[in-house]
Amino acid sequence: MAGALEGVRAIEIAQYVGAPYAGGLLADLGAEVIKIEAPPHGDPYRAWTSGNYSATFTSLNRGKKSIVLDLRSKEGLEVALALAKTSDVLIENARPGVMDRLGLGYQALSALNPRLVYCSVTGFGPDGPYVKRPGYDTVGQAMSGLLSLLTDMADPQPMGTSLSDHIAGLYAVYAILAGLMAREKTGRGQHVQTSLLESSLSFLSENVARYLDERGPPPTRETRVRTAGVFAFVAGDGLPFVLHLSSPDKFWQGLARAIGRPELGEDPRFARRTERLRNREAMEATLKEVFATDTREHWLRRLQEEDVPAAALYNLDETVQDPQVRHLGIIQEVVHPAMGPMRIVGSGIRMSETPTRVSAAPALGEHTPELLAQLGFPADWLD
Repeated sequence: MAGALEGVRAIEIAQYVGAPYAGGLLADLGAEVIKIEAPPHGDPYRAWTSGNYSATFTSLNRGKKSIVLDLRSKEGLEVALALAKTSDVLIENARPGVMDRLGLGYQALSALNPRLVYCSVTGFGPDGPYVKRPGYDTVGQAMSGLLSLLTDMADPQPMGTSLSDHIAGLYAVYAILAGLMAREKTGRGQHVQTSLLESSLSFLSENVARYLDERGPPPTRETRVRTAGVFAFVAGDGLPFVLHLSSPDKFWQGLARAIGRPELGEDPRFARRTERLRNREAMEATLKEVFATDTREHWLRRLQEEDVPAAALYNLDETVQDPQVRHLGIIQEVVHPAMGPMRIVGSGIRMSETPTRVSAAPALGEHTPELLAQLGFPADWLD
């Protein structure tokens, strides 16, 4: 069956993570995504770990086509304009002003193709006092407040994943799909935009709203840990696991039975959520002592028998081996005819009538001859 975006053509003039992630998600949905890469090496993420076809590049650029164009040359610009004229979407992540200087800004391309949905992903938005600053993932995490909720502010540590980049990519897709839907009503495209700062801050709307409403100290990592009844422990075999008790009293009572201490379920220090918040340190100390007496497998089995929300705290090797992950089939192998097989994470959604699809990322410039011919340019146009 065709994907939900079958027939939609998107151009991607972007590199690294945020905007390419958006392009990859569109490709999963069936769009034809054409990645314009600069000579001689293309997207720097291609060589992030090794060679010119790294796993990190493949994960973000699956299912796309690649054309190599020097956008500063007359010939390259003409091909890019021809692509823009035939496309539904353009995604770019240059600093504000760069695309205009290339002749590929929104106003120029909208005049050429009024139905184009033009998506810009920046660090800090299209204007303002920080518009000239370089915007990278960790900067977005830090300035949005996201990192303050993930690390100990007294001993700050950066995160092991490019969270703001990926959030921006998700928001870009959200904006693009809205732009395409609006076009069905108006017949016109539009300029849709997001940034690392805006998307990450929007992602924190629950935390920010609570802070603005309560007007107390800004929340920290510990704030949510306490209010949501979240714990992490190391079992007697040295393996970590987590608990999420949330607010229902039944989870605490089930936990007390699971550890063989049913009397704790009615202990006045812990019987109600308000008391558990007030006496968290005593509760945590008691649980830490108990959980050190047996293996993680034992405690997770007991907790699951009592329907307590709990899970092993996996490393990625454990995650990909987990029976539920294997059952879902989200780890997939894609095969490129020249570059060979590679395992990647597939789409995180399921659609009953228009299923997602995952295929290999392109080799650098793989589709240049095909696209030049399709657009009516001679084979030696870029030589």
